[in-house]
This record gives sequence, C-alpha cells and structure tokens, in this order.
Amino acid sequence: MTLKERYSKEIVPHLMKTLGEKNPMAVPAVKMVTVAVGIQSTQKDAKFIDTIEQTLTRITGQKPVDTKAKKSVSGFKVREGMVVGKRVTLRGERMWSFLAKLLTFTFPRITDFRGISAKYIDSTGNLSVGFREYLSFPEIRPDEVERVHGLQIVVTTNAGTRERGLALFKELGFPFNS
Repeated sequence: MTLKERYSKEIVPHLMKTLGEKNPMAVPAVKMVTVAVGIQSTQKDAKFIDTIEQTLTRITGQKPVDTKAKKSVSGFKVREGMVVGKRVTLRGERMWSFLAKLLTFTFPRITDFRGISAKYIDSTGNLSVGFREYLSFPEIRPDEVERVHGLQIVVTTNAGTRERGLALFKELGFPFNS
C-alpha cells in the first residue's frame, strides 16, 4: 500500500476521530514538498552549481529552478537578481513518492539519527528539515560525490495550527524524538 493510499484509507479516518472532525475534507493534508539548496557567494563556480542541479534532479526526479535575490545585501555580497539557490517544488504523485522515500529510506540511513524535533514544525503546521549532507538519499552513490552540500526540505500542509500539523506528521510516520 502506497503512502497516499494509506493516508486516504487509514490516516484520514483516524485523524477525524482524534481531531473531532466530521468532514474528511477538514482533516489536515500535505499540499506540497519543497526541496531547496542555498548557494553561498563564495561557491559561485559553474561546476558546483551543476553538481547542485544534478543532485536535486536525482533526488526529486524534477529539474530545479533558480532562486534569485529580491534585494541587494552588501554585507553578503549579493546583488538583486543574483542566483542564490536552486529549488524543486513537488506536488501530487511525485510528492507522495518522495515522502515515502524520505520516511522509509532516507531517515533510517542518516548516521546518529535520533529523530526529528517537534520544534521543526512552525505555527501553521508546516515541517522544515535541514540536511547537512545529501548522502543519505538512496539515489546518491557516495563514491561519485566530489563536493557535499546541504539541503532543506519543507513539507507544506493546510493544518492551520502546530498541533494539527504535528498530529498529521505523526500519523504519516515521521520519526519524532518525543
């Protein structure tokens, strides 16, 4: 059973009971997953940017788009319109398969992983998790990696509150450390 099927058949009825909802459409749901990598001003060489693009494409199965600076900040040596990162937004079937891969393969492969802190959920019920290195993803072979970079994963929901978001993520199987 896929994660999407499990969500609709098991998780929604259980959340309806625990949250006291009568309508299944009122139950919190995952809307999209964003995977992003920031590019520091010191790492502007083309080979490194190519590596980031290839990594995001392999991990998500989708080509990343550029994230550009909205304002110039002289302290960070950033000018308006400069590429400061790459980002992929996943929705629908790709989103569900990415979440399943994240829960079943990626988190267990992280060395010294003790779970996700509940502090990573914001006040509207969205979860943000940062990775120092992307080697725990199953598509990446460590022997092919030249330069390691971090990445950020944001799971956006329509939960509305932190408590409803936490209930949704616990039901989906995210490993929280109490």
